[in-house]
Amino acid sequence: MSLPPIFDTLRAPIVAAPLFIISNPDLLLAECKAGIIGSFPALNARPAEMLDEWLTRINEELDAYNQANPDQPAAPYAVNQIVHRSNERLWPDVETCVKHKVPIIISSLGAREELNDAIHAYGGIVLHDVINDRFARKAIEKGADGLIAVAAGAGGHAGTTSPFALIQEIREWFDGPLLLSGSIATGDAVLAAQVLGADLAYIGSPFIATEEANAEAAYKQMIVESHADDVLYTNYCAGVHGNYLKPSIVNSGLDPSDLPEADPSKMKFTSSGSEKHKTWKHIWGSGQGIGAVKEIVPAANRVAELTEQYEAALGRMRRTG
Repeated sequence: MSLPPIFDTLRAPIVAAPLFIISNPDLLLAECKAGIIGSFPALNARPAEMLDEWLTRINEELDAYNQANPDQPAAPYAVNQIVHRSNERLWPDVETCVKHKVPIIISSLGAREELNDAIHAYGGIVLHDVINDRFARKAIEKGADGLIAVAAGAGGHAGTTSPFALIQEIREWFDGPLLLSGSIATGDAVLAAQVLGADLAYIGSPFIATEEANAEAAYKQMIVESHADDVLYTNYCAGVHGNYLKPSIVNSGLDPSDLPEADPSKMKFTSSGSEKHKTWKHIWGSGQGIGAVKEIVPAANRVAELTEQYEAALGRMRRTG
């Protein structure tokens, strides 16, 4: 199945994942202008009223850019909504996204028909991230337009299933938009995701080490200096399992080999809860693909590097095929 027209302006088959705290309008705009989908979590806009300001700026700047560059317009953007019941901002944030007609919504930690209906009412689409086939089926049943398969090795709230297995199981029954997340940090890996059956690659950690990212300098440098062995899978930080950098855990005075199990029922996604919970500021998330990230660069340079690598890999495959 071909992708919906909303994806037609992509210059590389990549979506930059929404990074908690880190993604901001500067990073998103740079990504979109470079030809890939940029995104940010709605909860990154704090206080909540700032979401309206961010979306106004993003729409105005992208409109101006597209008018000035009609032959090479920017890619669309996405806003991530945490659907977990503890997110008290969900519906006010959804209303703000509806007001601004956000092109793409990425829903996480729960699927709701009401959210999908609200976005569909103005012509937007919803991509839902899932860690297994069961959740994927539920998301589509509730009206999601596409899926983000979050496989083993991904940053954030990653699953444990191999991308080979996860994509294969979903593609047995679903022919709509399908993205793959999990250790993708090179253009070669982007092409590999497509060979597996995904339409687009979903990339997060490499964009932490960019100039526009709202991350501490030490965090960006740790991404550059770390490798897959430096990433630990734990639910300590948020109550739901995810991948985190071991050096940041050590710097927080904790032993990565002896972290307690968190109570999933204590998960909380609210502006007040996030402000009080400082773990996210000191224990830093990352996917396993960071060994490919060698320096901190402008986001446009990172996109250009990924795009060049992808085109080179595609060329090699065509020559050998």
